[in-house]
Amino acid sequence: MEQKDLSFEDAIKEIETIVQKLEQGDVPLEKAIDYFQEGIKLSQICKEKLTKVEKQMTSILNDQGEEAPFTVEEE
Repeated sequence: MEQKDLSFEDAIKEIETIVQKLEQGDVPLEKAIDYFQEGIKLSQICKEKLTKVEKQMTSILNDQGEEAPFTVEEE
């Protein structure tokens, strides 16, 4: 499965695995850079998925079937 096909949850799990490997501290520099680059790609995938969901949430239908912006009322 390609990274772009990962679910948001799977991408987060992969990022967590990378962070754990880097936190161990015994990763050679070249491998650490590879892990870092992979983590950046995964975080971009997560950002894109969140942006897509945000756009979906801002366009919900009102009672008349017209698109209306999604707003949250704060108390």
